[in-house]
Amino acid sequence: MTVGGSFETLSRGDLAVLVPELLLCGQLIDRSGMAHLIVEYGREGMAEVAIAEWESASPWYTRRMQKALRYEGDDVVTIFKGLQLDIGAPPQFMDFRYRVDDPQHGEFWLDHCGALTDVEPLGDEFVTTMCHDIEDPTFDATAIATNAHAQIRPIHRPPRKPADRHPHCAWTVVIDPSHVPPVMTAHTEQIGRTAAVAVELSPIDGSDDGAADYSGPLLSDLRFSDFSQSALVRIAQEVCLQHHLLALGFLLAVRGRSSADKAREITLKQLTGIAGVASQRIRDALGLPPDLEGLSVVLELHPLLNPKQYVEREIRWDGESLEILISRTGLVDADGGWPTLIDGEHLDPLQALVRGVNPHFTARVLDDSEAGLLITVDTTAEAAPECVEVAITKVSSGAAFAFEDRGIPLPLFVV
Repeated sequence: MTVGGSFETLSRGDLAVLVPELLLCGQLIDRSGMAHLIVEYGREGMAEVAIAEWESASPWYTRRMQKALRYEGDDVVTIFKGLQLDIGAPPQFMDFRYRVDDPQHGEFWLDHCGALTDVEPLGDEFVTTMCHDIEDPTFDATAIATNAHAQIRPIHRPPRKPADRHPHCAWTVVIDPSHVPPVMTAHTEQIGRTAAVAVELSPIDGSDDGAADYSGPLLSDLRFSDFSQSALVRIAQEVCLQHHLLALGFLLAVRGRSSADKAREITLKQLTGIAGVASQRIRDALGLPPDLEGLSVVLELHPLLNPKQYVEREIRWDGESLEILISRTGLVDADGGWPTLIDGEHLDPLQALVRGVNPHFTARVLDDSEAGLLITVDTTAEAAPECVEVAITKVSSGAAFAFEDRGIPLPLFVV
């Protein structure tokens, strides 16, 4: 790719490569965070936090994407389109397949579930926690963003019997007025009042080449190269916002179980793990050089620092030196999101990010004040070892997952 900054300056082709990467990195947020929750709270406590974070975030970001890509509706097709653009269901790694019988009835199944293959080595108890305890309330929380009378119920699901059962799981989706809508939780309402839910992002230019929305038929797969450049910019921004909303839900849930200091410690570990893995994947996906110029591009595209309308920051690259200014006056600061956890004494997420591009990089504080945190990036002779939080996140098969070209998608149901 041509080295340059920001989603807006990327080509349509590069954006089409980047968007599924961002979706996958969103799913890996949980792989980064859950190990630390298990240490602190055990398996059951981890499950309670996971349920709360996804319940808090998914209804809001689901509706945002529906509005952005003009597929708002109240039917099964709308639910399935949302799953295709959800960090909880990144393409191919979570290989959702769909069937629509009519606007109120459908099924989906997973031909491959990367999350399941990550958890199965831990035993049936952990599989049941993920595929039963967590999925039941969180699937419904996603569905009710489209229709309050939607219910997602299992046909079969893990633990797999026999052990190689395929598909990994299968579910029905039924919309029926007799279904009693679940009550919105207090944590969901609280996240709904954040600036992240309301922030305005880049408008889509309908005159660009390619699809400007997803208002047509439900497709078997989304081929992101079919979208226009401006639509892909908006999708990338929305996916990064999904990261932030999920992180806000995580932080809120952990604060409900721990002191503010402990909640910050756990969330910083979560952020450190995903920051390093995401920067490495962005670098590799776009073929960026492992130098300061390549790092400047990764910083411009990294979900920690995007979308720009939400995270007020500046990446300064003059051809020789690289500085990062993280302001304290952005919308994310009002929400208390990820960047607010980083300061001169808590640099681990930034260290993991820069070293994901090159282990010889290190972040150094130039200024830390109420106005913002100013960082420069130095190059050291000795490579830094990979930090524990990044190594934990890389236990997931998603950290090394490779996307494939599946060709022209098939229409499954015409609205």
